[in-house]
Amino acid sequence: MGAERTMSEGTASLPWIVIRQDDNGNRYRVGRYATQAEAQKIADSFEDGGHKQLYMVERLAQNGDGGRG
Repeated sequence: MGAERTMSEGTASLPWIVIRQDDNGNRYRVGRYATQAEAQKIADSFEDGGHKQLYMVERLAQNGDGGRG
């Protein structure tokens, strides 16, 4: 997973996030990525690896908060 960028980089350059949702509905940010395809590849790799949680890709809002923007 060397494609993941540091969380300190600006949201403009890393607007796509991978979210993990557990069985209780708790959501956790896994990483931020430059493209939707890059983020989806990471989410798919977790799901293909046998993780039982739900992984989803979302775009950060322009103000940097999570959610679809």
